[in-house]
Amino acid sequence: MHTEPLYSQTMNEDNKYIRFDWAAKRMLRDKANFGVLEGLITVLLNEPVHIDEILESEGNQQDGDDKFNRVDVKAKNSKGEIIIVEIQLTRELYYLERVLYGVAKAITEHISLGQKYDKVKKVYSISILYFDLGQGADYLYHGQNHFVGVHTKDTLKINSKENDVIRMKAPEEIFPEYFLIRVNEFNKVATTPLEEWIDYLKTGRIREHTNAPGLNEAREKLQYLSMNKAERQAYDRHIDNIMVQNDVLDTAKLEGRAEGRAEGIAEGRKEACIAIARKMKEIGLDIQTISQTSGLSEEEVEKL
Repeated sequence: MHTEPLYSQTMNEDNKYIRFDWAAKRMLRDKANFGVLEGLITVLLNEPVHIDEILESEGNQQDGDDKFNRVDVKAKNSKGEIIIVEIQLTRELYYLERVLYGVAKAITEHISLGQKYDKVKKVYSISILYFDLGQGADYLYHGQNHFVGVHTKDTLKINSKENDVIRMKAPEEIFPEYFLIRVNEFNKVATTPLEEWIDYLKTGRIREHTNAPGLNEAREKLQYLSMNKAERQAYDRHIDNIMVQNDVLDTAKLEGRAEGRAEGIAEGRKEACIAIARKMKEIGLDIQTISQTSGLSEEEVEKL
């Protein structure tokens, strides 16, 4: 269930902070505010980073459906490695496939035709998930390619030479790394910079005397009351849309489980998908979004 507050309201009414997903899409695109995003990436990678630009992507859309879109950020660490940060709010049927596509696209876009392969840059993919991707006990997952012996179970280590001789990079220096932040699974008292960041991503809370990179900048620049009336109204509509969507999905889950017990697990799952699609159609969401969320084809959604 989605019971966490959608933005923080502390003892001081003037100290209400804007949700990170909204801020990243609307307010942190300004180069003067990059320090907030840089702070998040810094605590994840445990090294300073510098943002180059906000990538042109569907996250730039300003139409009525942009509450469901993503934001892509391109940054570099101290080694000049490319980092792609993706902020995802809603469910998507083929989410992991999209993450893989985004990484592959980032790699190919940053090597020119005819360049040697040693110019390939490493990519980090950081996904902030405001939805249930799967089962797991942790709120942060990290993955990378490794070559493990089929019979010996040892990890292959690439030979390398130094002293101005051509050096072969090890797999961990080349292959992409993936961070999946499962925001809703964080249920701890924040004591480290990373935990403070996860707590803010989930609840909007920022500790008054925080030392976490980027969060002091967030306290200064992401106050709700600093927005003008039109901006606050747009933000409030965004929060309302999230609440409606969460209620629709949670209700559909309950209905699907009930029908699953009565008619069998497989049929119950199908009915849950139909329930999700039907309820989202009732509140006027577009066919593509309903299809991605429910797992039904667009043709099946249109027939409901």
